[in-house]
Amino acid sequence: MILKTKTLQMTKTPQTIAGQKQEQDVAFFLRRAFKDNPEVLVINDFKFSFNDETAQIDHLIVYTYGFVLIESKSIKGHVKVNNQGEWTRSYNSQWSGMSSPIKQVELQQALLKEMFMHHRNNILSKLLGIKQQGFNGRCWHYLCAVSSNAVIDRKTMPKVISDKLYKTEFLVDELKNIMNLKHKLLRLVSVTDTRPDFSQRELNSIGQFLISQHIDSNTQQVDTAPAQLKQTQAIANTLELEPELKPELQPVLAPTNHLVQSNGASVATLAPLLPVNTLAPDQLPILNCKYCGESTQYTPMYGKFGYYINCNQCSKNTSMKLPCPQCQSKNTKVTKRKETYTLNCVDCGFEKQII
Repeated sequence: MILKTKTLQMTKTPQTIAGQKQEQDVAFFLRRAFKDNPEVLVINDFKFSFNDETAQIDHLIVYTYGFVLIESKSIKGHVKVNNQGEWTRSYNSQWSGMSSPIKQVELQQALLKEMFMHHRNNILSKLLGIKQQGFNGRCWHYLCAVSSNAVIDRKTMPKVISDKLYKTEFLVDELKNIMNLKHKLLRLVSVTDTRPDFSQRELNSIGQFLISQHIDSNTQQVDTAPAQLKQTQAIANTLELEPELKPELQPVLAPTNHLVQSNGASVATLAPLLPVNTLAPDQLPILNCKYCGESTQYTPMYGKFGYYINCNQCSKNTSMKLPCPQCQSKNTKVTKRKETYTLNCVDCGFEKQII
């Protein structure tokens, strides 16, 4: 199942054009192989941020037993790797060094693991309702897919690197070997396969969480917002999660006010150029830990009850959903766009950034 397609960028240089073409080629083979398989979730061009670090994964696969990260590299000519793991390639008969895509995807995987472990309570269920499941015991793999017309010198290449390097057209075959998916009935009777597996509900929860964490570099372009909204809604419908597992994925198309009609219904209108907030500074909403009062040292998170903060001082959770400071209504909601969290009052139209 394809959760996210490759995001096309406006590229001009031959190198970036070739790189984007290579990612599109890999995405094509992944789509042909897994688009109808609900046990294999494919996210192309996944960018996320965690713990003040940002990573971009060319292709991320989530399947019943774990994860596979794929780094795409456009290489025309020969590619060599010495015993120290240093990469060189030739172009127009000129040899030059290049950064190791294997090391690059290793760092991406490490950051992804950290993010998963930090949010595991909100993503995975508890085993037998008692023990919280995690991600370290799952299968983790990473590969590098290079252009089909590259010439790979495997004779002098360390085996540990050669085993992770594949031309695009052979990538899916290796993925199927790695995932080794069996029929559900065979899993029940198999005594040799001891890999812990995700339920379909957990797979869907992981996929929905990842989509909610994706950073889209085009979100600030107003003309692309409707397309992103359609894609986000389609993903939510496809995964068919229970309501409490669905993060708020709808992007904020533009700041809005709400006008109240004579029948009492509220209608969204485009915000005026004047600031929406009319409160004095001392009346603005202040987000702090309800247990210890900490107002700066906390981590924004998402759970089945919505957005909340986890206090770095006392480790307890506090909901971001505050009463409206303007009309005192509790009919409020919190929306997220990139790293910005905004409190919105449904009744009076008040809105204010809280993080």
